[in-house]
Amino acid sequence: MATKRKSKGAYMISAVAEMYEIHPQTLRLYEREGLLRPSRSDGNTRLYTDEDLERLEFILSLARDMGVNMAGIAIVLQMRERMEEMNRQMQGFVDYVRTEMLTRIQEQAPQPGLVPFKRKGRV
Repeated sequence: MATKRKSKGAYMISAVAEMYEIHPQTLRLYEREGLLRPSRSDGNTRLYTDEDLERLEFILSLARDMGVNMAGIAIVLQMRERMEEMNRQMQGFVDYVRTEMLTRIQEQAPQPGLVPFKRKGRV
């Protein structure tokens, strides 16, 4: 879903509602249901970040394009977050294994200037 969005900033609920052609109450409902978590200003005004808008686009895609209800959207978002966490953990593991392999390879590499010892037969 393409929208006209400024880069980097915080958007008030009225601006977000207008950008996505939804009622502000829909945004409040998404917040009540835990689907969106906009930050708040000192005056308690909801402020939506670019990340919030990306999440909203995903929510609207599920609801409008795929007909997913609120409970389904919540489940999909939860599964998505779990998958992202698993991906971060897996990447951390891959980085650890790569570091360990490089360390062991460097430990086993011959030292420059040393002649490798060759055995002639068994004693």
